[in-house]
Amino acid sequence: MLLRQDRALLALDIVLDIAFHAGRGGEVTGAAEVAERLGAARRGIEPLLQALVRAGILDSLRGPRGGYRMARAPREVRLAEVVEAVVDSEPPSPPAGRLANAVTVPLWAELDAVLDERLAALSVEDLLKRAAAAGLRRPVTEPLHFVI
Repeated sequence: MLLRQDRALLALDIVLDIAFHAGRGGEVTGAAEVAERLGAARRGIEPLLQALVRAGILDSLRGPRGGYRMARAPREVRLAEVVEAVVDSEPPSPPAGRLANAVTVPLWAELDAVLDERLAALSVEDLLKRAAAAGLRRPVTEPLHFVI
């Protein structure tokens, strides 16, 4: 599965951003907000958001107060699931030469196995813990007070 770094890392960043900013109380965060925080184009992240919803990693809520939130607890979402949701599983074309078949193809398979194992061992909760260890704190949302 040696990942296409751009899509895989962006998907991990999206899921981490939503887990971090939407919090645990079922709050949602909009695609435009996620894109702005990541410095990405909203159009660029929409296909990834849709793939993550289809994979059951994120929930999408429609409407004026809609957005995205985690579909499951961060500790239940493995990083391997996030990557698998957005990376094409199309096998690469076979190498041209004997040397590649004998050396680099087996090397790539070894690296792929190590990466798969590591991604399967880590959860979104592990990333949230790393954010906390780096001194990042979740935003505090004030409850809305209405006076009529």
